[in-house]
Amino acid sequence: MGFVEACRKLAGELSAGAQNGKSFWGTYMAPALPLWILNNGSPGDAYKNNLWCDTWAKTHNPYTDAPNTIVTRRYDFNISRGVIAPDGYEKRVILVNDQYPGPLIEANWGDYIEVKVTNNILSEPQEGTAIHWHGFLQTGTPWMDGVPGVSQCPIAPGKSFTYRFRAELYGTSWYHSHYSAQYAGGLHGPMVVYGPRNAEYDVDLGPIMVNDWWHKDYYEVVKEVMAPGFQGKTFSDNNLINGKMNFDCSRKDAGDKAPCTGNAPLSKFKFQPGKTHRLRFINAGAEGTQRISIDGHNMTVIANDFVSIEPYDTQVVTLGVGQRVDVVVHAHDKPGSAFWLRANMTSCSTAKQPLARAVIHYEGADSNAMPTSTPWDVPDPGTCANDDLALTKPSFKIDIPEPSFTQHMDIGNSHNESNNFLWDFGGVSAKVDYNEPTLFQAHRRPGLQFNDESNLIDYGTNSSIRIIVNNPGQSAHPIHAHGLNMYILASGMGNYTDSVPLNTKNPMRRDVQMVTANGFIVVQVDADKNPGVWPFHCHVAWHSSGGFFSQMMFRPDLLQQRFMIPRDVQQTCREWAEFTGREVPDQIDSGL
Repeated sequence: MGFVEACRKLAGELSAGAQNGKSFWGTYMAPALPLWILNNGSPGDAYKNNLWCDTWAKTHNPYTDAPNTIVTRRYDFNISRGVIAPDGYEKRVILVNDQYPGPLIEANWGDYIEVKVTNNILSEPQEGTAIHWHGFLQTGTPWMDGVPGVSQCPIAPGKSFTYRFRAELYGTSWYHSHYSAQYAGGLHGPMVVYGPRNAEYDVDLGPIMVNDWWHKDYYEVVKEVMAPGFQGKTFSDNNLINGKMNFDCSRKDAGDKAPCTGNAPLSKFKFQPGKTHRLRFINAGAEGTQRISIDGHNMTVIANDFVSIEPYDTQVVTLGVGQRVDVVVHAHDKPGSAFWLRANMTSCSTAKQPLARAVIHYEGADSNAMPTSTPWDVPDPGTCANDDLALTKPSFKIDIPEPSFTQHMDIGNSHNESNNFLWDFGGVSAKVDYNEPTLFQAHRRPGLQFNDESNLIDYGTNSSIRIIVNNPGQSAHPIHAHGLNMYILASGMGNYTDSVPLNTKNPMRRDVQMVTANGFIVVQVDADKNPGVWPFHCHVAWHSSGGFFSQMMFRPDLLQQRFMIPRDVQQTCREWAEFTGREVPDQIDSGL
């Protein structure tokens, strides 16, 4: 049964609580976002205090010129299990404050963000957790990056840890668990940092999270991909927009007894005729690359990840896992109109049901009106490639120097002696030790030779590193760097050769870049500005589970001279050691 037959009305037959817990995302109750956050409810806002103005998008360095707001935005996260049915299929998940997707974290550029995370995953099996604040640089706070086995020990069941870090960049991002593939089980949510605008708009509709969805528990999928004989592909069951979609319950697997409600509600958004709207798309999936479009409406791209860019028009944007794109859309149609917003996983992704739809209603439309709009005729190229680098030019221009070192990181895979399918990056299939984070080891024992399994590369005092990633395999990969933005110098098909021209004059900057199947990317990173140990990995959850990550250590001399790992961070390791002294975590994957 196809989508049209399955979705005969938009009201749906599932309550909001049963579908998404306490979350309002994808409903008319989700508020539009402001241009900035008022402080203490007064008009003492960022503009009045002259903390920034919109021209700063082009004139001020986003990496060094964040205003000193002296403001801390505080949040309290309770992580626990729950049962919801985002697409009508009921399953057990892991939630933030009983919400899926999780609640919004918002701040002004230059603010501090403080999040107390309490791990209440207490029902069997008990699990650790750790939250990564995707795209945040963590300059001077590498232990707040939220990666267990790298920057911290997991937060033990029943324990709490408070993250504190600065909003050094502005734009759209997300948070997610980095404990195994736990975020694929529901533990993720959006983040917005308000800052200079590089395009005018009237309404900020806020975050729109798109992600593939498995009906199996995330750990069952981990066991599948780590089992002997696995051949490298696992297929998602559905695709969601802000945590909603419907599912044809007749397509459940044979013998599947899980409760399933057909015609689950879809996400809805409202356009104001004649107004321009900002939409903040986030790919929060585990594997699928998304192609996003709005029937009958062009989109103007204004930002990629945390980087404002010179605006350009398109009908379709492509987002790999972890990537974000901000667009503005002019509502040119008449009141009462209705259009489909589509998120379609590309043909190079593995999905049983790749298409998700949400509804855009113009003011005056019946809230249950079914759109009859048709999609743009823009064929899927089947490559999972991001937009041409010639189109994506950062608003604030930065040229890069000649590198002080060049590193080659080829992508591969193989079956080990136990017939487990493993990914390798730079020739190594990696794994972390939750009880001994590499950052702690590097700080405690200068000059330590790390074991091969850590896949840690010590870049010493190098200032600028060029990294060449060749991907001879049949899968595309979203490559994510922690602690920095990569300069994207080139991408293409085949292996990189010296004849490929490199753009060093204001190249695109972002924290996730797609490398296509049988393709390459060339990136450059600043290695002397943020001492620490930073993961560099594929953001496909199941590929990371299979060992597809490395660790970059920058300026270990400064790490040891200038920093002391806070006591509360060390206390988390003591609590984890106590927990693992009586319970043995079932870490069958890399840990990330």
